[in-house]
Amino acid sequence: MSVFVAGILITCSQTKAIDKNNSIEGDGKTLNTIALQRAIDECSAKGGGVISLPAGEYLTGTLFLRKNVCLNLEKGAIISGSRNESDYPGTGRRKALIFAEYADNISITGEGVINGNGDAFTRENNAPNRPTLIQLFDCNNVKVSGVRMENSGFWTFRFVRCDGVDIHHVDVDGHANWNNDGFDIESKNVTVSDCILDTDDDAICFKSEDPDFVVENIAVKNCKLSSNCNFIKFGTASAGGFRNIKVHDCTASRCSKSLFRFWEKTVPGVTDPVTGISGIALEIVDGGFMEDITISDIVMEDVQTPVFIRLGKRKVSDNSYLKDILIKNITASSVSLIASSITGVPGLKVENVEISNISFKLKSGGKAPDTEVEVPEAEKSYPENRMFGTMLPAYGFYIRHVNNITFDSIKLSFVGGTEERHAFVADDVAGLTIKNSLIQSPDGAKPEIRLESCENVDIFQNVYTDNQ
Repeated sequence: MSVFVAGILITCSQTKAIDKNNSIEGDGKTLNTIALQRAIDECSAKGGGVISLPAGEYLTGTLFLRKNVCLNLEKGAIISGSRNESDYPGTGRRKALIFAEYADNISITGEGVINGNGDAFTRENNAPNRPTLIQLFDCNNVKVSGVRMENSGFWTFRFVRCDGVDIHHVDVDGHANWNNDGFDIESKNVTVSDCILDTDDDAICFKSEDPDFVVENIAVKNCKLSSNCNFIKFGTASAGGFRNIKVHDCTASRCSKSLFRFWEKTVPGVTDPVTGISGIALEIVDGGFMEDITISDIVMEDVQTPVFIRLGKRKVSDNSYLKDILIKNITASSVSLIASSITGVPGLKVENVEISNISFKLKSGGKAPDTEVEVPEAEKSYPENRMFGTMLPAYGFYIRHVNNITFDSIKLSFVGGTEERHAFVADDVAGLTIKNSLIQSPDGAKPEIRLESCENVDIFQNVYTDNQ
């Protein structure tokens, strides 16, 4: 049964007369927080249903989505976040425009827009008291489809310890403020498909801040990812764990703008401020674990570093591990001189990595003296491609403190000039295979592959060429 309140369609499994004074105005000026919240609460109290907003701009502070409620935004409907911080009652990182906790069977659907007006809040990296666009905690059976999310004051869409999340055909534009991640996934049994994300910070970011919760059973597919940071990232938060996660059939490329970052001023080789940091970044540095991760069928452009894998000791790491990683069918072109790296630290080794059928065209410019630099362990450093503070001695892959890693059918080439660094450098690696690969030889006298303190090495059926 359906009821209209000031033009708002409310469909509930049970119904009774709703206060006709519950006025909801789509004029972009009237603050609708109380009226919209009353509609949500009453709909949920009757057993649930759909609240459908017609075309118009609905100004509001925090809305608490309740169980069994679907918030539907019709074409032309805009939920517009208040520019007044006092209209967001949450504390710390729990502030949000749309918030839900322990609310099962909820959904956000339609063809409308959720606009956070994030430029109204402090524009500073990690600045406090800024609202995320949407935050969900401990909710089961969540569906989000069709809507556009834009201009968050902080992260865009974060969902924590949820079980059963389906995100389909969502469009994200995140350039209003610092820390504008696209999707921050800290849940299990999640599907993300056919989404377009254009963000200043990480596009898809798997986080694990709760040491007692495992982020697992997730598939991300058929998405277009654009970022000024990382396209596909696991971490930095990694206190719990990641397991059985697949990302496949996605494209990754430069985003539409860069308002806060000027990579051309700080990153070797970068000439354009609009670039991504890493295409695939897998990071365990806070005591958690990672296993059974597959990244496949990705085409990436305008990226500084195609692959960055790091097992570190930023925090307590007695039980940390990072293992069973498969990266395959990847095409990438880089715009910096920072090579891909796969590194652990002394006493904490990355294990069981397979990288196959990849083709990387990498920016040239490394010199022979770069191969002699001492690469610091940087055990406590923030994990990122430039964390070692120096040019890496390889133009392709730098591998250190790893057990069992295979490169199969790899094509490495460099473009734009001379390159004098090795293609591969491996240090403290037990069980290294490089096979069936086409590798461009460095200019000068350096060998393609340099090994230090390695054992059980198998290198065969590779072709080395002066140009590709």
